[in-house]
Amino acid sequence: MSFKYTSERQTVPTASAGPGHGSEPSNGARSGIVDLSKANLDINLNISSSSSSSHTLPTPNSRGTLPSFPLISKLGKMEMASRIVYPVNENWEFKQADKEGSEYLPVSQFPTNVHLDLLAHKLIPDPYIGKNELDVQWVGEAAWAYRTSVKSPAVGQSSKAVLAFDGLDTFATVVLNGKTILETENMFIPERMDVTADLKKEGEENELVITFDSAYLRGWKLVEKYPDHKWGCWNGDNSRLAVRKAQYHWGWDWGPALLTCGPWRPINLEVYESRIADLWFDIDVDKSLKTATVMAHTSLEGKASNVGFEISLDGSPVASQVVNADSSATFTIQNPELWYPVRYGKQPLYLITAILEEDGKVIDTMSKKTGLRRAELIQRPLKGEPGTSFFFEVNGIPIFCGGSDWIPADNFLPRISRERYYDWVKLVADGNQFMIRVWGGGIYEEQAFYDACDELGILVWQDFMFGCGNYPAWPDLLASIKCEAEENVKLLRHHPCIVIYAGNNEDYQYAESVNLTWEQDNKDAESWLKTDFPARYIYEKILPDVCREYSPSVHYHPGSPWGGVDSHDPTVGDIHQWNVWHGTQEKYQNFDKLVGRFVSEFGMEAFPSVKTIDAYLPLGKDDPDRYPQSSTVDFHNKAEGHERRLALYLVENMRYAPDPLEQFVYCTQLMQAECLASAYRLWKRQWKGPGREYCAGALVWQINDCWPVTSWAICDYYLRPKHAYFTVKREMAPLSVGMTRREHKHPRNKYTRVDIETKIQIEIWGSNLTLEDLTVDCVVKAWDVETGRETYSETINKEPLILPQNQSTEIAAFKVPEPKKEEGIDAHRTVVAAYLVNPENGVQLARYVNWPEPLKYLHLPKPKHLRAELSEEYTTVNVSAEVPVKGVALESEDDGVRFEDNLVDVVPGEVISVKVKGAREGSVVTTRYLGMV
Repeated sequence: MSFKYTSERQTVPTASAGPGHGSEPSNGARSGIVDLSKANLDINLNISSSSSSSHTLPTPNSRGTLPSFPLISKLGKMEMASRIVYPVNENWEFKQADKEGSEYLPVSQFPTNVHLDLLAHKLIPDPYIGKNELDVQWVGEAAWAYRTSVKSPAVGQSSKAVLAFDGLDTFATVVLNGKTILETENMFIPERMDVTADLKKEGEENELVITFDSAYLRGWKLVEKYPDHKWGCWNGDNSRLAVRKAQYHWGWDWGPALLTCGPWRPINLEVYESRIADLWFDIDVDKSLKTATVMAHTSLEGKASNVGFEISLDGSPVASQVVNADSSATFTIQNPELWYPVRYGKQPLYLITAILEEDGKVIDTMSKKTGLRRAELIQRPLKGEPGTSFFFEVNGIPIFCGGSDWIPADNFLPRISRERYYDWVKLVADGNQFMIRVWGGGIYEEQAFYDACDELGILVWQDFMFGCGNYPAWPDLLASIKCEAEENVKLLRHHPCIVIYAGNNEDYQYAESVNLTWEQDNKDAESWLKTDFPARYIYEKILPDVCREYSPSVHYHPGSPWGGVDSHDPTVGDIHQWNVWHGTQEKYQNFDKLVGRFVSEFGMEAFPSVKTIDAYLPLGKDDPDRYPQSSTVDFHNKAEGHERRLALYLVENMRYAPDPLEQFVYCTQLMQAECLASAYRLWKRQWKGPGREYCAGALVWQINDCWPVTSWAICDYYLRPKHAYFTVKREMAPLSVGMTRREHKHPRNKYTRVDIETKIQIEIWGSNLTLEDLTVDCVVKAWDVETGRETYSETINKEPLILPQNQSTEIAAFKVPEPKKEEGIDAHRTVVAAYLVNPENGVQLARYVNWPEPLKYLHLPKPKHLRAELSEEYTTVNVSAEVPVKGVALESEDDGVRFEDNLVDVVPGEVISVKVKGAREGSVVTTRYLGMV
């Protein structure tokens, strides 16, 4: 039999939600009624008395031609009302609660926070401009009240009314009609309160007031309440450790201190007798990839007789089934359409819908999209090196996870739109990156973020929200953390992009730095709570237990970094490599000596776009502080010691000056670009194929900013890429060629300081991240850096080179060509370029230009014929020069002009074509390069 469901469910229309929050529930579920009779599917079901039923689906040649099969349903006779959802997003007002005479004012949007509302009424200056951050600190130490009125809906005798708060930031007291119904202490926990008995009669207005206490002050009171805990942290202050709130709100070494509060996620009033509380799936893709088993589950509230499940793909039905309300449904899909990371396949998303039904009437529905994929973290012994691998394999494909770390995209979260999330993730995907790590000092991100990762094929490393400190563990806090973990894993577990959960960011590293008690051999979890490092109980007991119960197919990792004898062990697990910039401040040319099995953080600072600097200077281009060392520009760099460290890496590598500002900004971006490209290039060299995955990932700190600032980001707050974005993009291309030069000294005896033979050698390798072996030729050319004279040009392989799929392969190692050494053109003034070309037609497939370093020693000529010409169709810029030019940057005053590549090294005899979007008649493209000023 098949049944046609008719729905009485309603969602009451209201004004649209605030930016970043669409009409969909914030748990990623979509509501809608699915007519199972339209599935026209045919299958035999065997329903047992157990809590789940299972069947195997025949595989169609096309989704539209599946044969029909009967659906089995056990219908009750009880008539029930459908769930009605009333968004509570209108007529909100706010005021300062602890200020006498303060009056309510309308909010700027909903959801919202207090800074956004104060900004809208011009009651505070924009904290992103100048030093205004200092002038708004009082906001975080005040109490704030929000109120609205809600008209009482009709509530049937057997129905209930529930206020659902998706997110309250953070210490909130909720009062309905004068009665306190809820008190919260955790920003990350959604709350639901039965208010059936608290609402007035149908049609009457109900006053809803939410008062938010200062998280900063409450945090310090908790610190004082627990004096025996060994408080300590990096970034912010100790009060943050006591508060379950986004930790970066206390300020970080890239972001301002802005202690927000308010209803930051949607609020709804729901009326129902029964509802679907959650919909989730256990998915198992067979190792052969020929079958996928999908077990669909619901958790229900109230009474209902049946749950119908429907699976569809691109709007076409795949399977459906009706089971008893307390049962699950199991589907076996033959030849499933699998979800792959970007570049390795498509990202099909199956829509799975649950329909709660009684007596032929739909009571509630919930839909979620998911992808079918087999994802594993492979940790196994390696050939010839100690430790174990640490790489992700998706559908049998090992992935070199070049990517980025992610921080919240704004300090004021409610104004991040769904479109902005998509634009950020699209920037990552377009940059040839495979993975984003959601860092543990921010938030469990909005569904829009993970939806974009699902759609664009970006893998997600998901931290839990703990970072850089020694967190306390009193019983009530542990209970709150457990609830937080459960609720957020349930919200995220349907996303195929998520391939790992990690317990924290750098908390083990902090524990080591201050010698907290961490005996790895001690497995008695309860005893950890009695040490001065009680948070170990969170990371190694609470969180893994939650993940095991609610998302068992995703790997749990206790922290980042974590593994081996300590958090710095490069042979096991992941490491954060900060000995460039922080730590021992190594030269970035030595990144090959700083490798780990998976480097989940590393970075280098650079100034943002000059346009971004002009945007935060109070007077823009006319501001007297428009120079690199000004107090305002310094204020927009939160990294301790940034002046010394930026200066160190600049002065080690290139000639530069602070004026003009535009050239100084360019030099910092060139330096960052060279640094990060060096890391990706040298570490990807260690991706050497099966059994030799010596380095399997490099996640740069960081992709984005939360405000306009000088930081480690490779794209600034306004999504403007720095030049490092493009060098990383080139290094992570499907096919790339790498080169390094090394100096080898051979003394004639052990005493001499004079009789020493010095050889400068280049090493060349190819990195093929595609899934097919490639046949190439390798052409090497060399030029005199000072005159542009070509000194060498050879195809260095006698037979075609085979670059095996999905690994890096050594090509050659030989002395830097010096055929004109007697004329003074030695290795120290020789630029060498390597090209991979198609041996059949000579088409260039990859290129890399290697320069003598440090660049500051070179006598770089100013080109007389540097050209950057727009094509007639305005779709490409053709760049050429008569001498070698380091780091040619293409620029345009028009923000609508976007280059798909940038910061290219130009050598004589070559025209580099850079694709461009947004250019038109009248568009002007200018250039900047090293040595220009």
